Amino acid sequence: MSKLNVPRRSLLLGSAAIALAPSVAFASSSPDVGKPAPQFTAVDSNGKTWSLADLKGKVVVLEMTNHDCPYVRKHYTSRNMQDQQREAAAKGVVWLTVAASAVGEQGHVTATQANDLTRSRDAAPAAVLLDPQSKVARAYGATVTPHMYIIDAKGTLVYKGGIDSIPSSSASDVPKATQYVRVALDQVLAGKQVTDTSTRAYGCTLKYPKTST
Repeated sequence: MSKLNVPRRSLLLGSAAIALAPSVAFASSSPDVGKPAPQFTAVDSNGKTWSLADLKGKVVVLEMTNHDCPYVRKHYTSRNMQDQQREAAAKGVVWLTVAASAVGEQGHVTATQANDLTRSRDAAPAAVLLDPQSKVARAYGATVTPHMYIIDAKGTLVYKGGIDSIPSSSASDVPKATQYVRVALDQVLAGKQVTDTSTRAYGCTLKYPKTST
């Protein structure tokens, strides 16, 4: 049988296409929506310790992030992420950005780098939690960045999945997409049931530590 002769250019183009394709996962691993959200304690980029237990009575958003990921950049260059952070804060929601990439991996930041990013992007989370051992990310079964979670005032996980409905890295798709997190937050704050509780999360594979610590 003769070998298939594929031009090298085609192989390279194919590899590039694969590299640009987002990792996509249905947020179906534990924890379950409708159950108590996993407890966590983490230190933020300013040295403050945050505990989910201390936030009971507040609605909380967790945003798993990797600033070098093109799917994260999509939502920051379009200002979609910053706009939603500010909208949430104005409604009394605690928005926590979680930098969960392991040391030496893409997306890892020091406290100083995290603060520089917040300023340069005009971001407005309540805090940037440093999670280099990915403890918070593991507890929530996060697979990609951005991976989003909403916890209601009772401490119940009410949403997990993507920030929106179009799994691309193009900022031009933001206005066309259903903004799942914004919609879910509005429903939670209005005392309504969340319509879409678990959606497709897309983005760059989360960079966990190579070994558990």
